[in-house]
Amino acid sequence: MPAKAVKRERVRSTFLRTVRRYWIFYIMMAPAALLLIINNYIPMAGVLIAFKNVNYTKGIWASPWIGFDNFKYLFASESAWVITRNTISYNVVFIALNLVIAVTMAILFNEMRSKFLAKFHQSAMFLPFFLSMVCVAYLVYAFLGAEHGFLNTVLLPKLGIQPIDWYTEPKYWTVILPIVNTWKNLGYYTVIYMAAILAIDHEYYEAAIMDGASKWAQIRRITIPLIMPVMITMTLLQVGRIFYADFGLFFQVTKNAGALFPTTQVIDTYVYQTFLTMGDIGMSSAAGLYQAVVGFLLVLVTNLFVRKVSKENALF
Repeated sequence: MPAKAVKRERVRSTFLRTVRRYWIFYIMMAPAALLLIINNYIPMAGVLIAFKNVNYTKGIWASPWIGFDNFKYLFASESAWVITRNTISYNVVFIALNLVIAVTMAILFNEMRSKFLAKFHQSAMFLPFFLSMVCVAYLVYAFLGAEHGFLNTVLLPKLGIQPIDWYTEPKYWTVILPIVNTWKNLGYYTVIYMAAILAIDHEYYEAAIMDGASKWAQIRRITIPLIMPVMITMTLLQVGRIFYADFGLFFQVTKNAGALFPTTQVIDTYVYQTFLTMGDIGMSSAAGLYQAVVGFLLVLVTNLFVRKVSKENALF
């Protein structure tokens, strides 16, 4: 019997034994796998639109192929650099703030003596995460409105500063948007890091106290290293979406003000506006595919870097 045939038979028998042994788990997994295929993989056929000049009378499949023309037009425009710069810059700032501030807050909550107050503050901090971005946009407008906003009518006059038309001044939004994003998402990341801290065995801290370690030494030598895998995982997940922006944050909160586009236009809002104003589905798909491919490559590169530094902390 040929060696290849023997190898195939061995693989086949191993596969059948595995199926017979774990068949109940495959059945339990089937609904989720079917949902994943329907929602995530079948729609991927739509990436073909990025390489076509879509003619609605002919339909997507019968529309003519134009190769990389949509991508050439996208990268030839000045918008490609602006939206890429804005998307990456904001997300880098968001990732750093969500990591540093959330870990800090989780450690502070863990050190609070009153567990009731700790739970209360966690719940209060977590509340904004559940708010719709439409509600957040109106809350921001209540602060920044030109005529009735809190800053222009109350705070700035007391400081002797003239009212500012926030929605026509792009320079301020490089600070406003990170503040709003951190305020809204801080509770979510804090709860995750808090759960990781609570899972640490207290014997480590007891041994450190017996050795005379200070609180700062305990945090630096025990807490941070032991929650590092969670920190790396959360950061990698965010890096994977570094080319994706929170559409509600950049569209709703800024009120889609054209004057702010130099600092608030990102890939997601560009895709939406390109399709809405120009009706160019091919261009929108090209920008979306550009997002997905670069995001996927960033996850691979970042994970490779993590494997080089600490193999046990890598995702795969």
